[in-house]
Amino acid sequence: MNAATAEPSTDVTAHRPRRLSTTDLALVASFTALIAVCSYAAAIPVGGAGVPITLQTFAVLLTGLVLGPWRALLAVGLYFLIGLAGLPVFAEHSSGASAFTGASAGYLYSFALAAVVAGALAQYVLPRQRTRAVFLFIAALVATVVNHLGGIVGLRIVLDLSWHKAASIDAAYWVGDIVKAAVAAIVAAEVHRAFPALLARRG
Repeated sequence: MNAATAEPSTDVTAHRPRRLSTTDLALVASFTALIAVCSYAAAIPVGGAGVPITLQTFAVLLTGLVLGPWRALLAVGLYFLIGLAGLPVFAEHSSGASAFTGASAGYLYSFALAAVVAGALAQYVLPRQRTRAVFLFIAALVATVVNHLGGIVGLRIVLDLSWHKAASIDAAYWVGDIVKAAVAAIVAAEVHRAFPALLARRG
């Protein structure tokens, strides 16, 4: 058959989505464990709603900044699943579905979105600035705003508060979360400096 008249071959692999590699799975599992460990650290109830201060926010932001949006989403999703399965990985050593219906539910739900936002900014908006902590700090702050908006919505719905009261309770967590965003940015910048291909785009 003449090459000019031959039917074009279909490259099936060209359109096949990239599967997670062993390294991807190891990273997802490692950062899931990090989020779980940080849920125990400094779990101190604050404010009238009793929502505890933990290092979860730091871990979620770091997960997004280091892994990018999709692996970060998998890490947070896996964290949710093992908590729902009964392992005490949520704040104050809690587990089960009750964590998703309490006063801190809005913060917990929005962890996934916050990680995706931080990861998307780090991977797609800041490809040349990932080794500079100040730019990653901005990305982490945007994700922190997302997390706090989710928390305010959760406080209003679960506790039947006014928007103003919910925002007032939420305000108690801002200073700590800004510090955690800064530390996450510094750590993530060092990670990307050491492993510059970590968020390289792959087909």
